[in-house]
Amino acid sequence: MSTLAKHAVALVAEDEPLLRMEAVDLLEDAGFTVLEAANTEQALHHLAQTETITLLYTDIEMPGPIDGIDLAREVAARWPHVSIVVCSGRVRPGDGELPRQARFVSKPVSLALIRRAVEKALHPG
Repeated sequence: MSTLAKHAVALVAEDEPLLRMEAVDLLEDAGFTVLEAANTEQALHHLAQTETITLLYTDIEMPGPIDGIDLAREVAARWPHVSIVVCSGRVRPGDGELPRQARFVSKPVSLALIRRAVEKALHPG
């Protein structure tokens, strides 16, 4: 697999450990250093403490003070340089629910689908 991002930092916010591990493996294979969060509170903490995060990969149905859609909105407002990939197997966001720079991926996801969404998030247009 070709490298998507050398020396970039991604944050994976996923409460299901196996799904989080799969996303982490894919992003590490693509050249990212990966931080992990099992809830949105941990994700917000990582974002506040780590200035080098360039990609957020989040599930919609997340435990914590907010869900993944609100996390995506918060990231877009506070860290506009961060690219966003949002995924879910049960919830499909409606038009206008996600920030403009966010990409949605429906679960179950293939590694190729995640890779395309990450590429589009990092290189929109």
